[in-house]
Amino acid sequence: MGTVHAKAENNDKSSASGLFEFDEPVNIEEPIPKPNIKLNGVRARVDRVHVDGLSRTKDDIIRSTVDDLFHATDFEDVILRAHKVRRALDSMGCFKDIGVLIDVSNGPGSTPEGLEVTFQVKELSRIVGGINTTVSENEGNLVVGVKLPNVAGRGERVAAEYSVGHRSTSNCSVAATKPCPRAPLAPVISATVYQQNHEYPWSGYKLLDRGVLLDIAFRTSPVTKHNLQWEGLVRDTSVLSKTTSFKVRESSGPQMKSVIRHIVTVDHRDDAIFPTRGTWVQFSSELAGLGGGIANIKTELQAQANKEIGPDTVLQASGAAGVLHDVHGTELPDHFYLGGPASLRGFRQRGVGPRLDGDALGGTVYWASAIHLYTPLPFRPGKGGLGDLFRSHFFINAGCLAHPEETGLALLESLCAARAACGAGVALRLGGAARVELNYCAPLRAAAGDARAPGLQLGVAAHFL
Repeated sequence: MGTVHAKAENNDKSSASGLFEFDEPVNIEEPIPKPNIKLNGVRARVDRVHVDGLSRTKDDIIRSTVDDLFHATDFEDVILRAHKVRRALDSMGCFKDIGVLIDVSNGPGSTPEGLEVTFQVKELSRIVGGINTTVSENEGNLVVGVKLPNVAGRGERVAAEYSVGHRSTSNCSVAATKPCPRAPLAPVISATVYQQNHEYPWSGYKLLDRGVLLDIAFRTSPVTKHNLQWEGLVRDTSVLSKTTSFKVRESSGPQMKSVIRHIVTVDHRDDAIFPTRGTWVQFSSELAGLGGGIANIKTELQAQANKEIGPDTVLQASGAAGVLHDVHGTELPDHFYLGGPASLRGFRQRGVGPRLDGDALGGTVYWASAIHLYTPLPFRPGKGGLGDLFRSHFFINAGCLAHPEETGLALLESLCAARAACGAGVALRLGGAARVELNYCAPLRAAAGDARAPGLQLGVAAHFL
């Protein structure tokens, strides 16, 4: 077994990255031949591991993270394990720069096939603040946050955020996170206290939620992530105007809710925003009723498949479905809603399904699906630069939503009464977390009472149907 050395922090400057990132084209007149070297036949072992730049981080958490390197048997294995350790160090959230250097071992205790692996790290400041933007339900939010990383030296962090949206939405939260890298499955435990204030003019109500969220996140494979959650909240529903329907008024007032939730995500895509291949599946199930005045069972499935059918041309199929079973106390905020630029395009926000006096009431069962074709912009303007952030977008989507009070044959008839729309437009990548779509939509099929949205439709979201 080798040794681990830690050194004090150096003063190397780190490079900054912006919101829009792309690789600049490199013009090389004569291609450089790449030698074919088989690294898996080169015997090697790791004698020592150095971690330079540590200040607040404890040695024991570093030792347990880099210990995997000492089990390498050849040079290729050393490289792969070094990359794995680098990702593990990065996931701790303690460092903003991590470099890896592999060199021949020398000095006392060296072996003929020995190597020294050096990780050059730069710890985050004790206090990190920032201003950024997020998107939710086609609404932009300005977020002001303060974070205390690596509070106790083992990856713990405390974060406080306040956000405000352009539709009088405001949120504030304080979260504490503790990674457990030495435990089975290396879970990350977090606890959040929050207050959320949202307005839903399409349904005629606004929500004020105050609650606590406990989350345990872990991976069972590199592509499979689980979240086990318990959430307890007090929800206060109030009407937006004097014209709000009586059904919405019946749902107003404070309620207490306790939820146990499990979310599993399997992601084989090569990119989250503009994937060219791979699949993505997310299944969530929750049980409400272990305390509080609301009891129901809610499950939802979302899926996506991508296939490159030509140069930079991607065919994508996506779908979603959900079922809500009410035991008692389920109100409008618990329902599913369908329609909008990030959901069923060609319809207004929450524009599909039952309505009363213009207010969307949602449903207890829904399904939706879409087929997309993404291509580069015509004539490829800005190729290799800013133009690579854009895609031409063609789509057709369909779906439907069942009324909460429908059962039996009436429920089946509602699920067969699909709404559909098609269109084309332009999609723009916003960093690695969201995108903007501007589409011209043509509704093909709608039911009486649906709020159609023919013509141009703008959507901003982290996830689209």
